[in-house]
Amino acid sequence: MSLYLTFELVFEQAFTLFCLMPTLLQRLLTQAKYRGVFLKVNIEQGEAIQKKTLSKLLDKAQDTAFGQQHRFNEIIESDALLIDYQECARMGDYLNMLPWWTRGRMGEDNVTWPEPIKNYAVSSGTSDGSSKYIPVSDQMLKHIRRASVRQVLSIIQTDVPKDHIAKKWLMIGGSTELEYNGMYFSGDLSGITTGSVPILFQRLSKPGIHIRKEKNWTEKIAKITDEAKDWDVGMIAGVPAWVKLLMESIIDRYGLDNIHDIWPHFEAYIHGGVALSPYKKSLDGLMGRPIKYFETYLASEGFIAYQTRIDNEGGMRLLIRNGIYYEFVPFTKDNFTESGELKPDAKALTLSQVNDTEEYALVISTCSGAWRYLIGDTIKFTNLDRCEIKITGRTKHFLSLCGEHLSVENMNKAIELVSNEYDITMDEFTVCGVPYQGFFAHEWFISCDDKRLYGKEQEIRDKLDMTLKVLNDDYRVERSAALKNVMVNVLPSSVFHDWLRINGKDGAQGKFPRVLKEKMLESWRNHLNNI
Repeated sequence: MSLYLTFELVFEQAFTLFCLMPTLLQRLLTQAKYRGVFLKVNIEQGEAIQKKTLSKLLDKAQDTAFGQQHRFNEIIESDALLIDYQECARMGDYLNMLPWWTRGRMGEDNVTWPEPIKNYAVSSGTSDGSSKYIPVSDQMLKHIRRASVRQVLSIIQTDVPKDHIAKKWLMIGGSTELEYNGMYFSGDLSGITTGSVPILFQRLSKPGIHIRKEKNWTEKIAKITDEAKDWDVGMIAGVPAWVKLLMESIIDRYGLDNIHDIWPHFEAYIHGGVALSPYKKSLDGLMGRPIKYFETYLASEGFIAYQTRIDNEGGMRLLIRNGIYYEFVPFTKDNFTESGELKPDAKALTLSQVNDTEEYALVISTCSGAWRYLIGDTIKFTNLDRCEIKITGRTKHFLSLCGEHLSVENMNKAIELVSNEYDITMDEFTVCGVPYQGFFAHEWFISCDDKRLYGKEQEIRDKLDMTLKVLNDDYRVERSAALKNVMVNVLPSSVFHDWLRINGKDGAQGKFPRVLKEKMLESWRNHLNNI
């Protein structure tokens, strides 16, 4: 084991003692700044590490019901392990794994993973509106905890003041009061992970146990607001929409000019779940001075990536030794239908086969018993030498009614540019495709609480349309062909928040879908009609 990896393990062990020995924490934070505690690999090195990861996963699960049916014992002995694995197990989405995971939820042991699954993460279900139950093994929880510590270490490597990071850490997560049905616990992944934080760790993190258990998000924000004056917060982690609401609540409650009036050492914000760009302008407006933003990619299925460099906006380091084996399916018409469904003959690439020009759908195999699982996210590599990626959207969250191929990344960028031009905030938005005079149209719904924008829908529509034509050539072509119109509706942000609440999505992982289709679109229109 190399010296820097040894130091990392020692740091992680010592980290659990920090709240009893604050001076030790300060020393460790300072030392970490000057030591190489991260394994930096390129794509080729990553391929070798990933092959070992897959071999370990297959070996561990070879005697499970899934492993026996898919001949894992034969694959691990093969010289062509990657090829044989792809031939023996087919790729698929949640519905492909659902029969296997249901057997585990019904009490059967050793189905897709040999260890008992005690926890299931309930996803927000943004693709089709239905909740998904994702298994979270004890081994996966261990990997998530280790990755979380490494992320803090990566922040220490930047120029964020170390004494600020040693202050309180505020984690805006789901309820730790998980549902229990006699066989397993279920709830938000954030509730599962924060509920397993060591007792010593809890002294540094906020809020306290009594608030973490709260399931009602309105009550949770109110309780955090009540206690906020007693904390000296240096770092915050949470979904942008809820962090923004919390800060607004605190500023309003105590009559502050900005959040730094109450938390002067607040320096770093770890965000994830949705793109930051639509929220960043309004978040910056709540600050007394600039802070550092760090993106993280922690999905219900595992900890996938996090940002390590301040000057690397949009790029996160892929965690290649964290209990997950990755495959990458080029997000093209050869592999996906127009509605975002994976084609039966779709081909997946390994880490050494990717490039930094194409967009990929992410497929994972994990130590929680997910096998060649299409997670639903699309990514792009931003730096091959550093194995860095950015999330570009969802396989089913894009619009292509007539070949316009409008991605969530395009939508986010267009909203960001238009809001900057008006110098206002547009935190939430969603788009749907509709029939129009025998052709097609896009209808936008955009949140804005600035009344100066009301009545300017046509003006906003023109700016959005023009921006998207510049960002997306396919969109530009189709706007002169089958995509005949673009419509814009400006609504108060409360309309979006109320829809989330009514649909049970006002939680740590609750996020407004950027594209509405079928049942979710019907629910949204019914909501608007009842306002």
